[in-house]
Amino acid sequence: MPQSPKNIALRVIAMEAAAIRDLGGLINDHFDEAIELLQNCKGRVVLSGIGKSSLIAQKIVATFNSTGTPSIFMHAADALHGDLGIVQENDVVIMVSKSGNSPEIKALIPLIKNFGNRLIAISGNNQSLLALQADVFLDTTVQQEACPNNLAPTTSTTAQLVMGDALAVCLMELKGFRDGDFAKFHPGGTLGKKLYLRVADVCAHNEKPSVFADQTLKEVIVEITKRRLGVTAVVDEQHNLTGIITDGDLRRMLEKNTDIDHIAAKDIMTRAPKSIVAEELAVTALDMMRKHSITQLAVTNGTKYSGIIHIHDLLKEGLI
Repeated sequence: MPQSPKNIALRVIAMEAAAIRDLGGLINDHFDEAIELLQNCKGRVVLSGIGKSSLIAQKIVATFNSTGTPSIFMHAADALHGDLGIVQENDVVIMVSKSGNSPEIKALIPLIKNFGNRLIAISGNNQSLLALQADVFLDTTVQQEACPNNLAPTTSTTAQLVMGDALAVCLMELKGFRDGDFAKFHPGGTLGKKLYLRVADVCAHNEKPSVFADQTLKEVIVEITKRRLGVTAVVDEQHNLTGIITDGDLRRMLEKNTDIDHIAAKDIMTRAPKSIVAEELAVTALDMMRKHSITQLAVTNGTKYSGIIHIHDLLKEGLI
């Protein structure tokens, strides 16, 4: 009787997880040699492969490029029909192949060697032509594919992918590649915004509601209503931030007081309010709002009040 889909999925995951654990035992001095070659590369890293391995090679290229290692993909079959011109004098070539003996790979190896480029092999066959001819061989041997016929590349391509990730992360750490560097290569989408969007960028077009400590309750209400942010800052004559009043503060005050004629801003403001510096990342503002269960923060430049950032601003930017 066939296994249930859930059990098949669990079996596949277990087999691939076991293969990745075994991959750790294949990391040796050859990995250090590969990293040294890539670190000293004066050109680009050219990734090549055929079939499913070519798709893994493309993903490794994407990871390298996004983490500061200039890379390009060259399909092994296309290389034999004109695309070999992609490989330049100072490039290092990485070939990805399970068998290491695919006809296109075997034909491409001597051409790369004749160019004088250094060659790194990622393969599951240490006796293949690719393994024997490469300057450095990275072993990604797996015991069995997750495919029930042990044919479709599944476990083997996962091992190749993880080896590529190991190379990329190692190069990142050795280069001291930081989140600021990462942001330069990921300016779009939520990821990019989390890495570069600053509070000043988000609140620049907001109103800047403010009152002085001695202004009346009516003036406070008018300011909050007029600026439509549900809050106003309380500032001194030098525009230093001294407090904040939210519409919630107003409601709580009205519940407690019947005589409101003589209430001023200083009587209901929150002193030493939660605030954030304009040059902080917008995602930091979001973290503060979540931590303190609030929906807006006063923005400062030094001690000077410079505006309000609201959770709706962060929602519009796609950070939530």
